[in-house]
Amino acid sequence: MNIQPLLDALDLQEDAARALADGLREQIDDLHSRLREAETHLEHLAITRKTVTGLADRLPAVAPDLPEHPDYPRILDAFNHATAPLRAKDVCEALGHELLPKNVEGTRAKLKRLVKLGILTEADTGNFARKP
Repeated sequence: MNIQPLLDALDLQEDAARALADGLREQIDDLHSRLREAETHLEHLAITRKTVTGLADRLPAVAPDLPEHPDYPRILDAFNHATAPLRAKDVCEALGHELLPKNVEGTRAKLKRLVKLGILTEADTGNFARKP
């Protein structure tokens, strides 16, 4: 029996398996390298986050820009002098506006806008206070 054709076929399969293994090793080396780069980048991001977080309390607080209407600084002044939460009617009086429904509702809209800007808080419905 001639086993040479069988040995030749085995040689071909061994060469193919060796080529596949070599290619996979190259991919593994490339993936290891990319993984090291990604891990280093993650470490740098963690260090940056820690540094920024550590410095955050040293940065001066920046007040949000107020809308361009003369009532807003006056509203904030009313809250600076208040010892308790204010209602829209109270702020309207502090601004010297007549207590007409349109004035009270306009003032309430301004107070809600200041809540959205993070300057005021609405403790319970209709009661506004300066954020601590």
